[in-house]
Amino acid sequence: MPIVTRRLIAPIVGCAAAILASAASAQTPAPPPTTAVLVNLTIKPDADRAQLVKVMPDEVRATVRLYLDGRIQQWFSRGDGRGVIFIMNSTTVADAKALMETLPLSKANLANLEFTPLGPLTPLRVLIASPVAADKDGR
Repeated sequence: MPIVTRRLIAPIVGCAAAILASAASAQTPAPPPTTAVLVNLTIKPDADRAQLVKVMPDEVRATVRLYLDGRIQQWFSRGDGRGVIFIMNSTTVADAKALMETLPLSKANLANLEFTPLGPLTPLRVLIASPVAADKDGR
């Protein structure tokens, strides 16, 4: 093997070995804490429109109460017009489900609900972690 090729390959192999050794010794990080829950509410396709029109005023009032009570952090209409997105001030999906089940659309079985726990972007911890100390050979 030519010397130039060895000079190029040796550092690459060394870096790859260091990365693999570091990854093998690293522990699996704990999952991030749930700090909010995203709720995707869509109206069921087979929902009776007359019943929907009847329930909506109560739904809006109940939703506004949850917002004013600090249970809903943010809410958005979906771009496709098929429902709404809520960001709930809940630390568990179970808590968010319990709140959403109190709403008139849920009680009338007119809505589909999807829940996604949200938390801090934990890969950012790498940016604030203390630097790894070099061993006695300076590696």
